[in-house]
Amino acid sequence: MDLQAFRTLLTDEGRSLLAALQEADAGGEMEAAAAAALRQGRPAALVAAAEEQVRLRGLAAAKFGEFAPRIFLTPDLVELSSHLAVSDYKLDRVLAAMGVVLIDAMCLGSSADGLVLSWSHHTTAVDADPLTVEIAAANAPVVNTGLFFPECEDPARFDSQGEAVFIDLVRRPGPDGGHDPESYGPPLSWALERVRTTGTGWIRLVPDLPPGALPGLGRADEAEWISYAGVVQELVLWFGLHFEPAPVTARKATVLPARASLTARGLPEPSVRPPGRYVYVPDPAVVHAGLVAEVAEDIAGGPLDGGGTLLTSDELRHTPFATAYEVIGVPPHAPVPEELVESVEFVVARADGPMTLSAVPVPVPVPAPFPQAP
Repeated sequence: MDLQAFRTLLTDEGRSLLAALQEADAGGEMEAAAAAALRQGRPAALVAAAEEQVRLRGLAAAKFGEFAPRIFLTPDLVELSSHLAVSDYKLDRVLAAMGVVLIDAMCLGSSADGLVLSWSHHTTAVDADPLTVEIAAANAPVVNTGLFFPECEDPARFDSQGEAVFIDLVRRPGPDGGHDPESYGPPLSWALERVRTTGTGWIRLVPDLPPGALPGLGRADEAEWISYAGVVQELVLWFGLHFEPAPVTARKATVLPARASLTARGLPEPSVRPPGRYVYVPDPAVVHAGLVAEVAEDIAGGPLDGGGTLLTSDELRHTPFATAYEVIGVPPHAPVPEELVESVEFVVARADGPMTLSAVPVPVPVPAPFPQAP
């Protein structure tokens, strides 16, 4: 969708068509006759833009909840956004740890962070792409914010007046399937310099940057990997959390919706173990943050021999940082009873050959609802 197509959606005709198409698609699959009737006599470009919005809003429901049916989207916005609960959690951290009022949100990306920050802060939102800026402006009333001020300008040339700078550098992978933050526009080095100059803020990045792409974790106060419902969402480099810059960047894993955080404790690598009574699958935020040893200590266990990042223990210790499974079948014992339909299998690559463990999940808490705008 280009800028002109988006602007047609904001006209009375565009909004009317979009609402009609969305109502016709309420069951999840639009009837051909109804869709044809709605298309008749309307510009093809407008129909295509409206149909794309209906499709994208359906895809976005899992991330944006009640806001999804009313916001405007692009494929990149849907794909590169984190769950809205992530933005809500980061806002709470800003409120708790940063005494700022005026915020500059740069390189908007999905614009979710900028919009959520403006629930409580005067937020100037800057991006060089006119379509991104106009979509963000159109979405602002939907999420009930009156403190969101979008500006279409090159962030690298913008005269920042904010007390904190929040920069979104989440991008699609390159042609080789990998990420090179210095190839972004603007590059990571610029973002690091901008936030360090201001002294307070964050940089949002993909969680799986290759080794060496972020030397010293950017000398941030904290590098936080955040997951939602067992799916890692993003890496956030935090600056200005302390009165003085931290000598070493703290590594943290946060799991949502539990809102539980685990910080590196400088533990040595634990010794591998044979299978115990329980197998634990660490949350991907824990794995990306390199905090598997911390979880192993918390469950009184260690890495499962040949199991990669899997942990094992003879004790059941509930932790938000790993999913626990009770082992019910270990060769050469009898096979798992057929009535245990929820059992899962873990294939362990041991030195003496592969071994399959059968286990059943231990119940976990139900996720919390989507955050609500104030």
